[in-house]
Amino acid sequence: MIVIAATNLPNSIDPALRRPGRFDREIAINVPDKSGRREILDIYTRGMPLASLVDLDRLAAITHGFVGADLEALCREAALRSLRRLIPDIDFAQAHIPYEKLMALEVTSADFVLALSEVEPSAIREIFTEVPDVGWDDVGGLDAIKRLLREAVELPLHHSALFEHAGVRPSKGILLHGAPGTGKTLLAKAMAKQSEANFISIKGPQLLSMWVGESERAVREVFRKARQAAPCIVFFDELDALAPRRGSAGDSQTTERVVSQLLTEIDGIEELRGVVIVAATNRIDRLDPALLRPGRFDFLIEMPPPDEAARLSILHIHTRRMPLASDVDLLHLAQATAEMVGADLEGLCRRAALLAIREHLAETDGEPETLQVGWRHFSAARRAEHV
Repeated sequence: MIVIAATNLPNSIDPALRRPGRFDREIAINVPDKSGRREILDIYTRGMPLASLVDLDRLAAITHGFVGADLEALCREAALRSLRRLIPDIDFAQAHIPYEKLMALEVTSADFVLALSEVEPSAIREIFTEVPDVGWDDVGGLDAIKRLLREAVELPLHHSALFEHAGVRPSKGILLHGAPGTGKTLLAKAMAKQSEANFISIKGPQLLSMWVGESERAVREVFRKARQAAPCIVFFDELDALAPRRGSAGDSQTTERVVSQLLTEIDGIEELRGVVIVAATNRIDRLDPALLRPGRFDFLIEMPPPDEAARLSILHIHTRRMPLASDVDLLHLAQATAEMVGADLEGLCRRAALLAIREHLAETDGEPETLQVGWRHFSAARRAEHV
């Protein structure tokens, strides 16, 4: 007799069962890698009428953290979406579906893309974050910083063999710091979208707990999930709230233990593979100095206020869907807003649009086709803090 058992909570089993002579071998079944996901997709799609443009290699590359059951659900959801397109053309009064309609049925790439929005990866379900729909084109200016982030984040994730051959350790952490509104969080969103890696977002002190030991356990759990779902980006927003300088006035034992746990997770005995730490703060002076050394945060990137060219690029981004009047000169507006950062310029464009909508509703019947945002609206928005 051979006894085979399965569990997803091995540490909850009585230790007496886990000694040799009872369960002699323990086999850990990990989350599948890219090649494993490709084989699983081959199995679940081998009977499907796939369209010619469906790229299973591409699908396997972007489904980090998906286990076999998730991939099965993904294929099933994509097939159901293709069936829903056929249902309006079916006459259910007939005894069978016409053969030509069945032959026209196919599962397309769009079906899989829509199915991805419905199925969440089990490996990081508790801390899964929807990747923001923000790309590098949505970030105005900051060309040198964007190039550095591509080299520090995207290259190690997509070309790890090159780093191994060169004998170079990929960067573990990147800290973005600067004045509020300069685009730190926006850069992290764009990085998550462009790298096509899993994205875990931690908002400031959300890991802190009033119970002793729970805060440190939450930090360990985040990094454990990130290792399982590698390649993964872990983004800590407002890091100064989570990892303040130890020994500072008003500091508690809880935050000191959290800082220590964070230090050992980033650069401890257990190596962090396939995980990149990105953090943002506007109070770098409050961070613990041990976090700022190379090996933990290798790059400390200061976000400068935008220059004239960057302000013009930001204005183009925030007005690209706006029906601008012919008298709007964005170059002149960029020259006149020297004191503004990216968030201020976004607010300026929003206030100008609201003023144009208010004026349009007062003068017309509200038809959207005739709405235009003119220079007077931008001038009024600059003079007013609130609309």
